[in-house]
Amino acid sequence: MSEIRHDWTKEQILGIYNKPLMELLYEAATVHRKSHDPNTVQVSTLLSIKTGGCPEDCGYCPQAARYHTDIEGNDLMTVPHVKAQALRAKASGSSRVCMGAAWRNVKDGPEFDQVLEMVRTINKLDMEVCCTLGMITENQAKRLAEAGLYAYNHNLDTSEDYYKDVISTRAFEDRLDTIENVRKTNVTVCSGGIIGMGEKLEDRAGMLVALASLSPQPESVPINALVPVEGTPMEDIEPVAIWDMIRMVATTRIVMPETQVRLSAGRTEMTREGQAMCFFAGANSIFAGDKLLTTPNPDVNEDMEMFKLLGLNTQKPFTKVSQPETIEAKDSQYQPLGEKPKWSRPGHKIERNELAKQNAK
Repeated sequence: MSEIRHDWTKEQILGIYNKPLMELLYEAATVHRKSHDPNTVQVSTLLSIKTGGCPEDCGYCPQAARYHTDIEGNDLMTVPHVKAQALRAKASGSSRVCMGAAWRNVKDGPEFDQVLEMVRTINKLDMEVCCTLGMITENQAKRLAEAGLYAYNHNLDTSEDYYKDVISTRAFEDRLDTIENVRKTNVTVCSGGIIGMGEKLEDRAGMLVALASLSPQPESVPINALVPVEGTPMEDIEPVAIWDMIRMVATTRIVMPETQVRLSAGRTEMTREGQAMCFFAGANSIFAGDKLLTTPNPDVNEDMEMFKLLGLNTQKPFTKVSQPETIEAKDSQYQPLGEKPKWSRPGHKIERNELAKQNAK
């Protein structure tokens, strides 16, 4: 096993990121093989259980209510619908279902109770269950853990310095507080970010500093390439180069050797050769299915063909962490508290976000 460090500096990470590419790939691949099977990739399916209408102003997101995009909103899915989607995902080779709801934060009530039942249902299918529902309190995290949640996703998105240029409706500290609440349970943490949003290399390094400094480090780190969507503030940003993705994956692998690094959004713009280099550099998880919440993704059959070509195998569920127990609602130790936490609203203005908002009217 590789040494886990929590004291990386931005300068050290930039030094890794900017190494000659062949040297960087060799080092990352060497680190990868110490903690992981290089021929095994974890496959997740991302399901939008509640789409659109989000009150946040994230500059990259087509689900923000304030922007005019072609996203069709939908109410919270039913438990039987989610179960059917999970079974379909399992049959196609996924070991995990990640459920996303376009909420700022979780609110106690019937909808959260419904999500808890979804978690129970999918865990009973012997699949890993992940949720990304926005900010959550400690009590809500414990209720999710009781239901059998395997992982909670809460991305840092970018560095703390650049964060204020992307989002004005919540603070970077809220991200860290939610992760801390999850860590008070047995639920694993999934947290990563997006590159290609106009940030500097220093911001990419800063994001990795923040993630690597967490103790323990996240069990899963998604690396997303921005998918520009018409109507969002970032619609005109040029797609990030594949070399940036390869370098980011390799650097993440070196800095967080035991973490599963997920090649996430933006794969439709990558060739098989580009993805193969990411796998060689240490990526060992992908999202499968034709859509990631609202943005395009390669068809699962295409991915399975690529896996066959590269000699890759799909990871079985609960390989890294054992399956959590599901406690039924009637036996729950934790009850809804009707909390109204004071999550931050920084209140500053982001010019491009404000312009996109005006254009939507």
